[in-house]
Amino acid sequence: MNLRKILVIIAVIFYIAALIQTASERPSEPKTDAPADTVSEQTAQPMESGTPAGNAAVTITASGDCTFATDINAPSEGSFASTVEANNYDYSYFLKKVAPVFAEDDLTIVNFEGTLSNQGEREDKTFAFRGDPDYVNILTTSSVEAANLANNHSSDYGDVSRTDTQMYLDQAGILNFRNEIPAMTNINGITVGLAGVNALNEEQVLTLDSVIPELKSQGAQLIIVSIHWGIEKDTEPSEEQTALAHKAIDLGADLVIGTHPHVLQGIEKYNGRYIAYSLGNFCFGGNNDPSDKDTVLYRQTFTFENGTLLDDDNVEIIPCRISSTDSYNDYQPKIAEGEQKAAIEEKMNKYTAALGNLQLKYR
Repeated sequence: MNLRKILVIIAVIFYIAALIQTASERPSEPKTDAPADTVSEQTAQPMESGTPAGNAAVTITASGDCTFATDINAPSEGSFASTVEANNYDYSYFLKKVAPVFAEDDLTIVNFEGTLSNQGEREDKTFAFRGDPDYVNILTTSSVEAANLANNHSSDYGDVSRTDTQMYLDQAGILNFRNEIPAMTNINGITVGLAGVNALNEEQVLTLDSVIPELKSQGAQLIIVSIHWGIEKDTEPSEEQTALAHKAIDLGADLVIGTHPHVLQGIEKYNGRYIAYSLGNFCFGGNNDPSDKDTVLYRQTFTFENGTLLDDDNVEIIPCRISSTDSYNDYQPKIAEGEQKAAIEEKMNKYTAALGNLQLKYR
Protein backbone atom coordinates (compact mmCIF):
# COMPACT_ATOMS: atom_id res chain seq x y z
CA MET A 1 0.00 0.00 0.00
CA ASN A 2 1.52 3.34 -1.03
CA LEU A 3 1.99 6.25 1.38
CA ARG A 4 -0.88 8.30 -0.13
CA LYS A 5 -3.48 5.59 0.55
CA ILE A 6 -2.20 5.16 4.12
CA LEU A 7 -2.56 8.91 4.77
CA VAL A 8 -6.12 8.93 3.38
CA ILE A 9 -7.12 6.01 5.63
CA ILE A 10 -5.62 7.74 8.69
CA ALA A 11 -7.49 10.96 7.88
CA VAL A 12 -10.81 9.10 7.58
CA ILE A 13 -10.22 7.36 10.93
CA PHE A 14 -9.54 10.69 12.67
CA TYR A 15 -12.67 12.24 11.09
CA ILE A 16 -14.94 9.40 12.27
CA ALA A 17 -13.44 9.56 15.75
CA ALA A 18 -14.15 13.31 15.93
CA LEU A 19 -17.79 12.76 14.94
CA ILE A 20 -18.23 10.11 17.63
CA GLN A 21 -16.72 12.37 20.30
CA THR A 22 -18.97 15.32 19.32
CA ALA A 23 -22.11 13.19 19.50
CA SER A 24 -21.14 11.79 22.92
CA GLU A 25 -20.60 15.30 24.35
CA ARG A 26 -23.97 16.68 23.13
CA PRO A 27 -26.44 16.93 26.07
CA SER A 28 -29.57 14.86 25.78
CA GLU A 29 -32.98 16.52 25.52
CA PRO A 30 -34.78 16.54 28.87
CA LYS A 31 -38.01 14.57 28.78
CA THR A 32 -40.72 16.49 30.61
CA ASP A 33 -44.49 16.57 30.72
CA ALA A 34 -45.25 19.95 29.14
CA PRO A 35 -48.11 22.00 30.60
CA ALA A 36 -51.11 22.67 28.41
CA ASP A 37 -49.98 26.21 27.56
CA THR A 38 -46.65 24.91 26.24
CA VAL A 39 -48.43 22.46 23.99
CA SER A 40 -50.47 25.30 22.50
CA GLU A 41 -47.32 27.36 22.00
CA GLN A 42 -45.78 24.46 20.10
CA THR A 43 -48.80 24.49 17.81
CA ALA A 44 -47.91 28.06 16.94
CA GLN A 45 -44.30 27.37 15.97
CA PRO A 46 -43.23 28.41 12.44
CA MET A 47 -44.31 26.05 9.71
CA GLU A 48 -43.07 25.73 6.19
CA SER A 49 -44.93 28.29 4.08
CA GLY A 50 -47.24 26.91 1.46
CA THR A 51 -45.95 27.12 -2.08
CA PRO A 52 -48.84 25.99 -4.24
CA ALA A 53 -48.09 25.40 -7.88
CA GLY A 54 -50.85 27.63 -9.24
CA ASN A 55 -54.10 28.50 -7.50
CA ALA A 56 -55.14 27.31 -4.07
CA ALA A 57 -58.23 27.99 -2.00
CA VAL A 58 -59.10 27.77 1.69
CA THR A 59 -62.77 27.69 2.73
CA ILE A 60 -63.63 28.44 6.36
CA THR A 61 -66.88 28.39 8.29
CA ALA A 62 -67.28 30.24 11.59
CA SER A 63 -70.00 29.92 14.20
CA GLY A 64 -70.97 31.82 17.32
CA ASP A 65 -70.88 30.66 20.93
CA CYS A 66 -70.67 26.96 21.69
CA THR A 67 -71.24 26.30 25.39
CA PHE A 68 -71.44 22.63 26.30
CA ALA A 69 -72.79 23.08 29.83
CA THR A 70 -75.50 24.73 31.89
CA ASP A 71 -74.72 26.61 35.10
CA ILE A 72 -74.98 24.34 38.15
CA ASN A 73 -77.38 26.81 39.78
CA ALA A 74 -79.91 26.41 36.95
CA PRO A 75 -82.60 23.70 37.05
CA SER A 76 -81.30 20.33 35.90
CA GLU A 77 -84.41 19.70 33.84
CA GLY A 78 -83.77 20.90 30.32
CA SER A 79 -80.06 21.39 31.01
CA PHE A 80 -77.32 20.52 28.56
CA ALA A 81 -76.25 17.50 30.62
CA SER A 82 -79.82 16.17 30.80
CA THR A 83 -80.06 16.48 27.02
CA VAL A 84 -76.87 14.44 26.63
CA GLU A 85 -78.40 11.75 28.83
CA ALA A 86 -81.76 11.87 27.04
CA ASN A 87 -79.96 11.18 23.76
CA ASN A 88 -78.08 8.20 25.20
CA TYR A 89 -74.75 10.00 25.04
CA ASP A 90 -74.88 10.27 21.28
CA TYR A 91 -72.59 13.27 20.96
CA SER A 92 -73.32 13.64 17.26
CA TYR A 93 -76.89 14.69 18.19
CA PHE A 94 -75.97 18.30 18.89
CA LEU A 95 -74.45 19.37 15.58
CA LYS A 96 -75.83 16.69 13.26
CA LYS A 97 -78.06 19.15 11.37
CA VAL A 98 -75.14 21.45 10.52
CA ALA A 99 -72.34 18.86 10.33
CA PRO A 100 -72.86 18.38 6.55
CA VAL A 101 -72.22 22.11 6.09
CA PHE A 102 -69.08 21.90 8.21
CA ALA A 103 -67.90 18.91 6.20
CA GLU A 104 -67.93 21.00 3.02
CA ASP A 105 -65.21 23.38 4.19
CA ASP A 106 -61.51 23.12 4.98
CA LEU A 107 -61.72 24.63 8.46
CA THR A 108 -64.66 25.08 10.85
CA ILE A 109 -64.04 27.50 13.75
CA VAL A 110 -66.24 27.82 16.84
CA ASN A 111 -66.09 30.15 19.81
CA PHE A 112 -65.78 27.64 22.65
CA GLU A 113 -67.28 29.51 25.57
CA GLY A 114 -66.92 27.36 28.66
CA THR A 115 -64.70 24.58 29.96
CA LEU A 116 -64.24 20.84 29.71
CA SER A 117 -63.00 19.58 33.04
CA ASN A 118 -63.68 17.53 36.16
CA GLN A 119 -61.59 19.83 38.31
CA GLY A 120 -61.60 23.29 39.83
CA GLU A 121 -63.84 25.47 41.95
CA ARG A 122 -66.61 27.59 40.48
CA GLU A 123 -65.61 31.20 39.99
CA ASP A 124 -67.69 33.84 41.78
CA LYS A 125 -69.69 35.06 38.78
CA THR A 126 -73.26 35.08 37.52
CA PHE A 127 -72.83 32.21 35.07
CA ALA A 128 -70.10 29.58 34.98
CA PHE A 129 -69.89 26.64 32.62
CA ARG A 130 -68.09 23.32 33.06
CA GLY A 131 -68.88 20.38 30.80
CA ASP A 132 -67.81 16.76 30.88
CA PRO A 133 -64.50 16.22 29.04
CA ASP A 134 -66.24 13.64 26.85
CA TYR A 135 -68.23 16.48 25.32
CA VAL A 136 -65.23 17.17 23.11
CA ASN A 137 -66.73 14.42 20.96
CA ILE A 138 -69.47 16.85 19.96
CA LEU A 139 -66.81 18.66 17.95
CA THR A 140 -64.94 15.63 16.61
CA THR A 141 -68.11 13.94 15.35
CA SER A 142 -69.21 17.05 13.49
CA SER A 143 -66.21 18.17 11.42
CA VAL A 144 -65.16 21.04 13.70
CA GLU A 145 -61.41 21.65 13.51
CA ALA A 146 -60.71 24.77 15.59
CA ALA A 147 -61.90 26.49 18.77
CA ASN A 148 -61.29 29.98 20.08
CA LEU A 149 -60.73 30.03 23.85
CA ALA A 150 -60.23 33.78 24.20
CA ASN A 151 -63.41 34.68 26.07
CA ASN A 152 -64.75 35.42 29.54
CA HIS A 153 -65.72 31.80 30.30
CA SER A 154 -62.49 29.95 29.51
CA SER A 155 -61.52 29.74 33.20
CA ASP A 156 -64.94 29.45 34.84
CA TYR A 157 -63.60 26.83 37.26
CA GLY A 158 -60.16 28.32 37.69
CA ASP A 159 -57.00 28.02 35.65
CA VAL A 160 -57.08 24.24 35.86
CA SER A 161 -60.37 24.16 33.98
CA ARG A 162 -58.81 26.17 31.16
CA THR A 163 -55.70 24.03 30.92
CA ASP A 164 -57.86 20.91 31.07
CA THR A 165 -59.94 22.26 28.18
CA GLN A 166 -56.82 22.91 26.14
CA MET A 167 -55.55 19.42 26.92
CA TYR A 168 -58.76 17.67 25.87
CA LEU A 169 -58.98 19.73 22.69
CA ASP A 170 -55.35 18.99 21.89
CA GLN A 171 -55.86 15.28 22.46
CA ALA A 172 -58.86 15.35 20.14
CA GLY A 173 -56.90 17.13 17.42
CA ILE A 174 -58.90 20.36 17.70
CA LEU A 175 -56.77 23.45 17.10
CA ASN A 176 -57.27 25.95 19.93
CA PHE A 177 -55.99 29.44 20.49
CA ARG A 178 -56.34 32.33 22.91
CA ASN A 179 -54.74 35.71 23.49
CA GLU A 180 -50.94 35.29 23.52
CA ILE A 181 -51.14 31.69 22.28
CA PRO A 182 -52.10 31.54 18.58
CA ALA A 183 -52.24 28.46 16.39
CA MET A 184 -51.02 27.67 12.92
CA THR A 185 -51.94 25.00 10.42
CA ASN A 186 -51.34 24.19 6.79
CA ILE A 187 -54.39 23.84 4.54
CA ASN A 188 -54.09 23.04 0.86
CA GLY A 189 -50.52 24.33 0.91
CA ILE A 190 -51.48 27.60 2.61
CA THR A 191 -50.18 28.48 6.09
CA VAL A 192 -53.14 29.66 8.17
CA GLY A 193 -52.74 31.56 11.43
CA LEU A 194 -55.49 31.68 14.06
CA ALA A 195 -55.59 34.22 16.87
CA GLY A 196 -58.11 34.91 19.60
CA VAL A 197 -58.40 38.02 21.75
CA ASN A 198 -60.60 38.55 24.81
CA ALA A 199 -61.26 42.27 24.51
CA LEU A 200 -63.35 42.21 27.70
CA ASN A 201 -60.09 41.93 29.63
CA GLU A 202 -57.93 45.07 29.64
CA GLU A 203 -54.68 43.10 29.73
CA GLN A 204 -55.61 40.38 27.26
CA VAL A 205 -56.80 42.85 24.63
CA LEU A 206 -53.24 44.18 24.42
CA THR A 207 -52.09 40.89 22.92
CA LEU A 208 -53.65 41.95 19.60
CA ASP A 209 -50.66 44.25 19.03
CA SER A 210 -48.20 41.38 19.16
CA VAL A 211 -50.03 38.22 18.09
CA ILE A 212 -50.77 39.26 14.50
CA PRO A 213 -47.19 40.40 13.77
CA GLU A 214 -46.01 37.16 15.40
CA LEU A 215 -48.12 35.07 13.05
CA LYS A 216 -46.90 37.09 10.07
CA SER A 217 -43.28 36.63 11.10
CA GLN A 218 -43.83 32.88 11.31
CA GLY A 219 -45.03 32.73 7.72
CA ALA A 220 -48.81 32.88 8.02
CA GLN A 221 -50.35 33.64 4.61
CA LEU A 222 -53.91 33.84 5.94
CA ILE A 223 -54.66 35.30 9.39
CA ILE A 224 -58.06 34.90 11.04
CA VAL A 225 -58.71 36.72 14.31
CA SER A 226 -61.57 35.96 16.68
CA ILE A 227 -62.37 38.79 19.11
CA HIS A 228 -64.65 38.49 22.15
CA TRP A 229 -66.08 41.96 22.68
CA GLY A 230 -69.07 44.27 22.79
CA ILE A 231 -72.17 44.55 24.95
CA GLU A 232 -74.58 41.68 25.47
CA LYS A 233 -77.86 41.97 23.54
CA ASP A 234 -76.66 45.01 21.54
CA THR A 235 -77.28 44.53 17.81
CA GLU A 236 -74.99 47.40 16.81
CA PRO A 237 -71.22 47.23 17.33
CA SER A 238 -69.76 49.78 19.70
CA GLU A 239 -67.14 52.33 18.73
CA GLU A 240 -64.60 50.23 20.62
CA GLN A 241 -65.47 47.15 18.54
CA THR A 242 -65.12 49.06 15.29
CA ALA A 243 -61.81 50.61 16.30
CA LEU A 244 -60.40 47.27 17.41
CA ALA A 245 -61.58 45.47 14.27
CA HIS A 246 -60.02 48.10 12.02
CA LYS A 247 -56.81 47.91 14.03
CA ALA A 248 -56.67 44.13 13.62
CA ILE A 249 -56.98 44.46 9.85
CA ASP A 250 -54.42 47.26 9.73
CA LEU A 251 -52.04 44.94 11.59
CA GLY A 252 -52.56 42.20 9.00
CA ALA A 253 -55.72 40.23 9.81
CA ASP A 254 -57.55 38.89 6.75
CA LEU A 255 -60.81 38.21 8.62
CA VAL A 256 -62.19 39.31 11.99
CA ILE A 257 -64.87 37.18 13.69
CA GLY A 258 -66.76 38.66 16.64
CA THR A 259 -68.50 36.99 19.56
CA HIS A 260 -70.01 37.76 23.01
CA PRO A 261 -73.19 39.85 22.45
CA HIS A 262 -75.30 36.63 22.15
CA VAL A 263 -77.20 38.26 19.28
CA LEU A 264 -76.37 38.97 15.67
CA GLN A 265 -74.61 42.12 14.52
CA GLY A 266 -73.83 43.35 11.02
CA ILE A 267 -70.91 42.68 8.70
CA GLU A 268 -68.51 45.32 7.44
CA LYS A 269 -65.90 45.35 4.70
CA TYR A 270 -62.87 47.44 5.66
CA ASN A 271 -59.80 47.85 3.47
CA GLY A 272 -60.81 44.81 1.45
CA ARG A 273 -61.24 42.56 4.52
CA TYR A 274 -64.43 41.39 6.25
CA ILE A 275 -65.55 41.87 9.84
CA ALA A 276 -68.41 39.78 11.23
CA TYR A 277 -69.09 41.77 14.39
CA SER A 278 -71.17 39.14 16.18
CA LEU A 279 -72.32 35.68 15.14
CA GLY A 280 -74.56 35.32 18.20
CA ASN A 281 -75.10 31.99 19.94
CA PHE A 282 -74.85 28.61 18.27
CA CYS A 283 -74.82 25.37 20.26
CA PHE A 284 -75.48 27.27 23.46
CA GLY A 285 -76.09 25.36 26.68
CA GLY A 286 -76.09 28.52 28.77
CA ASN A 287 -79.81 29.18 28.34
CA ASN A 288 -82.57 26.61 27.87
CA ASP A 289 -84.91 29.09 26.19
CA PRO A 290 -83.29 32.31 24.94
CA SER A 291 -85.72 34.84 23.49
CA ASP A 292 -83.59 35.25 20.35
CA LYS A 293 -82.75 31.96 18.67
CA ASP A 294 -81.49 33.45 15.39
CA THR A 295 -77.92 32.92 14.32
CA VAL A 296 -75.81 32.56 11.19
CA LEU A 297 -72.79 30.69 9.95
CA TYR A 298 -70.18 32.83 8.26
CA ARG A 299 -68.43 31.21 5.30
CA GLN A 300 -65.62 32.61 3.20
CA THR A 301 -63.35 31.11 0.57
CA PHE A 302 -59.91 32.69 0.32
CA THR A 303 -58.22 32.29 -3.06
CA PHE A 304 -54.45 32.30 -3.52
CA GLU A 305 -52.38 32.64 -6.64
CA ASN A 306 -48.77 31.53 -6.26
CA GLY A 307 -49.17 31.84 -2.50
CA THR A 308 -50.56 35.38 -2.60
CA LEU A 309 -54.06 36.12 -1.28
CA LEU A 310 -56.28 37.62 -3.96
CA ASP A 311 -58.87 40.32 -3.35
CA ASP A 312 -62.29 38.81 -3.88
CA ASP A 313 -65.68 38.63 -2.17
CA ASN A 314 -66.39 34.93 -1.93
CA VAL A 315 -68.50 35.29 1.21
CA GLU A 316 -71.68 33.42 2.06
CA ILE A 317 -74.01 33.84 5.04
CA ILE A 318 -75.97 30.77 6.13
CA PRO A 319 -79.01 31.66 8.31
CA CYS A 320 -79.57 29.22 11.17
CA ARG A 321 -81.54 28.72 14.36
CA ILE A 322 -79.77 27.68 17.55
CA SER A 323 -82.51 25.14 18.26
CA SER A 324 -84.46 22.72 16.13
CA THR A 325 -87.45 23.41 18.38
CA ASP A 326 -88.96 26.90 18.66
CA SER A 327 -90.57 26.55 22.09
CA TYR A 328 -87.33 25.78 23.96
CA ASN A 329 -83.64 25.25 23.34
CA ASP A 330 -82.85 21.66 22.40
CA TYR A 331 -79.20 22.63 21.78
CA GLN A 332 -79.38 21.35 18.21
CA PRO A 333 -78.73 24.17 15.70
CA LYS A 334 -80.33 23.82 12.30
CA ILE A 335 -80.26 25.57 8.94
CA ALA A 336 -83.12 28.08 8.85
CA GLU A 337 -85.81 27.74 6.21
CA GLY A 338 -88.86 29.59 4.93
CA GLU A 339 -90.09 32.55 6.96
CA GLN A 340 -87.44 32.11 9.63
CA LYS A 341 -84.67 32.24 7.02
CA ALA A 342 -86.22 35.34 5.42
CA ALA A 343 -86.48 37.05 8.82
CA ILE A 344 -82.82 36.40 9.60
CA GLU A 345 -81.77 37.71 6.19
CA GLU A 346 -83.84 40.85 6.74
CA LYS A 347 -82.27 41.34 10.16
CA MET A 348 -78.73 40.89 8.86
CA ASN A 349 -79.34 43.22 5.92
CA LYS A 350 -80.59 45.90 8.30
CA TYR A 351 -77.67 45.55 10.71
CA THR A 352 -75.15 45.47 7.87
CA ALA A 353 -76.64 48.49 6.07
CA ALA A 354 -75.90 50.58 9.16
CA LEU A 355 -72.19 49.81 8.65
CA GLY A 356 -71.91 50.57 4.93
CA ASN A 357 -73.18 49.55 1.51
CA LEU A 358 -72.22 45.89 1.66
CA GLN A 359 -74.59 43.49 -0.09
CA LEU A 360 -74.67 40.12 1.66
CA LYS A 361 -75.01 36.83 -0.19
CA TYR A 362 -77.03 34.05 1.41
CA ARG A 363 -77.27 30.32 0.92
